[in-house]
Order: sequence, then C-alpha cells, then structure tokens
Amino acid sequence: MSSKWNINGDFTKKQTISLKSGKTNFFKKAVITTFLITAISTSHTFANETSANTFEKIYHIYLGDTYIGAVSNEETVTEIVETKVQKAKEVYTDYNIDDQSNVTIIPEQVFSYETDDAHTIEKLEENMIVKAESYALQIGGQPVVYLKDQADYEKTIRLLKLQYVTEAELQQYESNATAETLPALKADETRIKEIKLVEDISGVETKTDPAQILTPTKAVDYLKTGSLEREKYAVQPGDVLGSIASAHNLSTAQVLELNPGLTEDSILQIGQEINVTVEKPLVNVQILKEKNTLAEIPFEKIVEEDETMFKGETVVKQEGSKGKKEVSYVISQVNGAVVDKTVTNETVLTEPVDSITIEGTKVISSRGTGNFAWPAVGGYISSQMGSRWGSYHRGIDIARPSSYEIKASDNGVVTATGWDGTYGQKIVINHNNGYETVYAHLSEIHVSVGQVVPQGAVIGIMGSTGRSTGTHLHFEIHENGALVNPLSYVNH
Repeated sequence: MSSKWNINGDFTKKQTISLKSGKTNFFKKAVITTFLITAISTSHTFANETSANTFEKIYHIYLGDTYIGAVSNEETVTEIVETKVQKAKEVYTDYNIDDQSNVTIIPEQVFSYETDDAHTIEKLEENMIVKAESYALQIGGQPVVYLKDQADYEKTIRLLKLQYVTEAELQQYESNATAETLPALKADETRIKEIKLVEDISGVETKTDPAQILTPTKAVDYLKTGSLEREKYAVQPGDVLGSIASAHNLSTAQVLELNPGLTEDSILQIGQEINVTVEKPLVNVQILKEKNTLAEIPFEKIVEEDETMFKGETVVKQEGSKGKKEVSYVISQVNGAVVDKTVTNETVLTEPVDSITIEGTKVISSRGTGNFAWPAVGGYISSQMGSRWGSYHRGIDIARPSSYEIKASDNGVVTATGWDGTYGQKIVINHNNGYETVYAHLSEIHVSVGQVVPQGAVIGIMGSTGRSTGTHLHFEIHENGALVNPLSYVNH
C-alpha cells in the first residue's frame, strides 16, 4: 500500500502533478553529494586546521521534484509528514491512506548557513497533499472522476445506465446477453438490444487527494450534468422568466426545461429558486430497443361521381375498414431521448378495404319553378287551412301516406331546421322566388341549413313531434311573407 504527497492537485483540471522517475531524484541527490565530497576534498587541509565544531548541518526539503527550502531540524519535517498522514487517516477512515510521503530530506554540512525554518515549514504544509488509493474513471484516457475502488467504479457505470432504464430492464438485458439466441418478439413487446456508453470509458488504479473521491451517486450526477453543484437563482422583485433566462444566456424554453414545475404562465415568487445550470453530460448513454407492435393500415377514401344524382347527394357504395400489420422497429435513445427509429420488418396481417362513396354532380337551381309538388307519398288531407278548434290553422295536414318520406315541394335552399315549439321538428325551404315552404311535426330531418334541394328530394320523415295528435305532416306555403292556402298551389 502506498500513496504520494503531491503539489497542488487540481481535480477540476482532471490532472495531478505526480512524482517524476526515481532517476531524477537520484541525479539531484548525486549532484549534492558530489558537491559535498568535492567540498570536503578541496578543504581537507583547512578542515584539519579548523575545529569540527565549526560545521553546521542543515536539511534540504524536496516535495517530489520541487525544492521547498532548508530547515535546521529534520524532526520538524518528519513530524509534519506523520501528523498529516495521521489526520488524513482519521478523517478518511474508509480510504487506504499511504504511510509513505513524497517528501525527501537531504542533509548537508556547511560552514555557515542561515535557514528560514518557519517559511519552509509553512510552504511544505501548504503544498503537501496526502493521497489515497483510488480508482479513476477515465474518458478518452483522461481521469474525470475518482472513486474509492473498482467496485465503486463498476457501481457507478451501472447507476449511470439505471438513469435511463429500470432495474428489471437492466437485469433482463444482462440475462439476454448470455443467451445464444433470443425468441422472436411478441406483438406489442419491447426489449433492450444494447446499452452502451458513447464515450471511451475506462478505469485505472491510481492515487489522489481523498477529498476528491466521490461516491457512485455523486459521480453519476457529475457525469450526467458536467457539474457537481447546480447553480440556483433566487427570484428578485420585477423578475420574469424571460429576464432570468437572458441574464444567464439561456432561452425561456431552456429555463422551462430545466425547471419542470414551471410554465410560461407561472407566477414567480420572490426568493423562489430557479435552476439555471444547463446540463452538459460528460458521458452519454445510448440504448437500442427492439419493438414489435401491431399497427393499423388506413383505408383509402374513394369518391365516384354520378351525373344522374343531384349535387350534394351521396350514397355509400362500400364501407371502408382498416387493415392490420405487424411492424418491428429498432429505436435508438441517447440519454432517454429518441434520436432514431428504424423499421426493420413489416408484415401485413389484414389488408384494408377501401371506402367508396358515390357523389352526385347534377347541378340544380336553388330557385323554385313556382309549381309545387305534393310533399308526401300519397296520403290525404286530414285538416285544411283555416279556423279550427278556436284558433287558426296555418296550413294543411297530410296523414296516412303510403310512405312516411317527406319531399321538397319545389327547388330551394334550406334556411331552418330543428325544434320549434308546437311545430316540433321543422324544416323551412326558401325557393328564392318569393315563396317559402314549411314542413312540421317530423320525426327525422335529413337536410341541413344551406343545403340546396331539388323538387322531390327526400328531406325528412313524417312524425308526431310538437303539438300533434298523431303521425302526419303539417305543410305551409308563404308568398312574399304572407300565408297562402297550399291547396291553391300544389298539384295533388
């Protein structure tokens, strides 16, 4: 077990200044040693003439390859190293802290040398960083996250995948990965074909400042967002979403996306915290899903024209029906968002049946001929126009026809349909020549306002709605707004 003392480890830059090769240290020490031997050799005579007590011993301190300074007492340095290691062990009890430091002490005997112990010790304490064994998650060979060990590294990778799939889906995927063949998908069934990390991810044992080691949960949050802390903005008086977005170089849409609880109509409260950190994932998770589904095949709507039928009349020749097909897809998602959907197979189970409608093209005039046809299929006059039961009967009643169909008495345009008090269900046709006809007590209405109808066209079914004593048709004719007797106009 070993760790290092490094200078100014910088997690945010994802790099550490590590100890150079042992040869460099050896070279430095060799130079110093050579200097000392030379000094002793060239001053041998002088040394014999001088008391040994005139020599002083100092200690040069190196942190890695960097010279820190000199001290007069090496025990002070040793105590600092041991204290820092011990404190690190007490604080980071879950980590393997290295007992060995990266501090080198080189003694030197000099005739006279004044050391600045306090400055050297202070500099050493500031720059010396204890390291612990860790496992770096690398992207493209560069460490971006430090974890406790390989187990936490693997847990981080798994948790990252679980951001976009369920535990059950992941377990099924892992189970399928060991199977030689997989059964064909059933209708409306989906399974995961592949889960992969888009970037080149790897792990390696290393050593780092234990303060930089993250838990798998924190590591996943960092890899998903590119930030350990999300910036929050506290709403100030006068703020609106647009101004907040602009102040943080965002669009309003981005602010709404970052804050799912907000809408454009939300009323902001002073002091309310708004997330303004745009996520920039360091690792993207791609998921390929296979999906088999039943889909409807729409039918074609075909219209055939018939010049013998009046324009506006339609007859359904063939009802349409949808077909069915089985479709297989491969769906590609990145970080939960669908980026591609490809059809891999399509099998028609039921062919669709086209809808065929016949439409009339014969154009009729919306102006009446002035000759009124009998508005019913047979029948007799059960009540004439005039005084009746103490009131005035405004038209004629036709009862007991051979068919309950009601026909337009002349060409015209439908101007009113629907319920009208004692009339019950009623139709009014304007013949655009000064005449207007009224049809009342209907059970069914087969025309609509604005529709042009030819003479003899079926417009409804006789009934007994409104104030009525039985199934019959109440029929009126108006000339220039005044009631006239229908019997003076209809051909019966």
